[in-house]
Amino acid sequence: METDEDAAAVWAAFCQRLEAAGRMAMTHPAAPKTALDRAEGLRYLTRLLRLGLEMNLEHADPDFPRFYAASHATAKIGADNPDALYQNATISGRNTYRISGTRGNIAYFSIGSKANRYHIDGTMASTGELRGPDLRVEADGTLEIIASAAPQPGNWLKLDDDSSMVIVRQFHLDRAREVPAMLNIERLGGPARPPPLDAGFTAAALARSADFVYGTAATFIRWSELFMTRPNEVPDFGQDFFQRGGGDPRIFYLHGYWALPPGHALLVQTELPACPYWNFQLDNWWMESLDYRYHPVTVNKHTARLDADGLLTLVISPRDLGYGNWMDICGHTSGTLLLRWTDVEAPPMPRAKLLEI
Repeated sequence: METDEDAAAVWAAFCQRLEAAGRMAMTHPAAPKTALDRAEGLRYLTRLLRLGLEMNLEHADPDFPRFYAASHATAKIGADNPDALYQNATISGRNTYRISGTRGNIAYFSIGSKANRYHIDGTMASTGELRGPDLRVEADGTLEIIASAAPQPGNWLKLDDDSSMVIVRQFHLDRAREVPAMLNIERLGGPARPPPLDAGFTAAALARSADFVYGTAATFIRWSELFMTRPNEVPDFGQDFFQRGGGDPRIFYLHGYWALPPGHALLVQTELPACPYWNFQLDNWWMESLDYRYHPVTVNKHTARLDADGLLTLVISPRDLGYGNWMDICGHTSGTLLLRWTDVEAPPMPRAKLLEI
């Protein structure tokens, strides 16, 4: 960008790509037409932009990586887990990194390297994975992980040439009692300090951020369209599909679509497997978790109330019906849902049916 006109053209292209993303999402024929869903869709696009700028502009230098919140209470992607602390860092598969800090005692911990192509084709292939039980933790609770292409002694996170991101997933069972891991990441053998901001980098970062908004919104619209083919079920759409989208290989994902006619609720019941962590959550059509800060929209292994026979009963409805675990639809008439099982060899398959209320 050599002139003011060049800079203005960069900004115009950025805005035009965002306009295209909004037009694609808000006029999509499958998107719900209620005022609430439209308002949430507009907000969703702004949230994707915030996350895209964090990823591609503020924390984009693989020589000076930092962990940042990849999804949280006010910026959500792809059926974000309300129990989760998500952290991302931008890396290059050609470099070597040290990840260090304290393990804490959070229920579920995993760290993976990914080849992020959400802005291109909606995929995020896993290139290396470590879980909590795999980690060697010192007696004082500290740990160190080396992320590299070449194998390393101790805790080693594998990188491939196209690895571009490290993702840390931490799932709480009991937030009042659990302490999450506190981690830092640094490149080994890199430069001492970053260079001044480069105009070409900024232009490319803005373009990638706008592409991220478009690509991510389009990806999860396709997911919701798929789930709509089997309404009011909790089916297995195939785990390979979710792994290509960046899922944790140790998690079995059961996504679904719910749609309540007036005067009805959706009852979901399932056996529970022996596993370290599970959760169920309600999401909107844009695949954002509903507002778990103020509404009962999620339960997990610790918080759920079980039936006398040990079954889990979930009641998706506009009001508490007085039994099971009430999942508040928060003013919606339709949306998506997700049940996660972790480290399960034979995952139970839930049963769902509509009830008149």
